[in-house]
Amino acid sequence: MSGLILAPLVSIVLAATPSPEFDPNTVTPGPAGFVAIALVAVGAVLLAMDMARRVRRNTYRAEIQERLQAEMAAKAAAETESTDKE
Repeated sequence: MSGLILAPLVSIVLAATPSPEFDPNTVTPGPAGFVAIALVAVGAVLLAMDMARRVRRNTYRAEIQERLQAEMAAKAAAETESTDKE
């Protein structure tokens, strides 16, 4: 069904597309394009490093919270055990 609708549409679009006035094989983005892509790459690397740092920090915080809760539970168990002996 969609092939029946898309085939005439594609042929109309291709027929209406003008031929390029330049040689597409010789067109390059130039220095500005290189700088833009380099900035995007540097930004992506910096964002990845920041994300890794934040994930690591949250992991350490979760580990410390677990240790503190385990220590508090052990201390509470020891206190109830000592009060039971008296």
